[in-house]
Amino acid sequence: MKIVKIIAWIALIAFVVIQFFTVDYNQNETVPETDFMLVNNVPATVEQSLRVSCYDCHSNNTDYPWYSKVQPSAWYLEHHIKEGKAELNFNEWGNLSDRRKNSKLRSIINQIEDGEMPLDSYTLIHRDAIFSETNKTAVIEYMKKLKDSLE
Repeated sequence: MKIVKIIAWIALIAFVVIQFFTVDYNQNETVPETDFMLVNNVPATVEQSLRVSCYDCHSNNTDYPWYSKVQPSAWYLEHHIKEGKAELNFNEWGNLSDRRKNSKLRSIINQIEDGEMPLDSYTLIHRDAIFSETNKTAVIEYMKKLKDSLE
């Protein structure tokens, strides 16, 4: 029984210590002129869907949940956000070449159609980020239309 208490104390101390190792939060109050919504004429329903389902991980401004203040969940979130922004950052859309935009649009369409995006780990907590069939269709159709205009 004594060994269990020692392990519990060590775990508690480790948990407290890791709280001092914070992350850099992905928050920026300004929206650059290169933002996807500003560069394109995005319908309101599509814009709302993208903001709710995509922008937390794919932009320079994340709306963090309460658990982002607790380690190790903050590290997990930071990792996903960095990966998401490396793959696609909607705030930098205007800086991409037409060829790159076309590739990104193809990827967006495929991942939404296949149910890969938004991630299940995100929608588990953010239930409002799940695309309804109507919103999913609207986003996909808009992205296809945008892709066709680039070709």
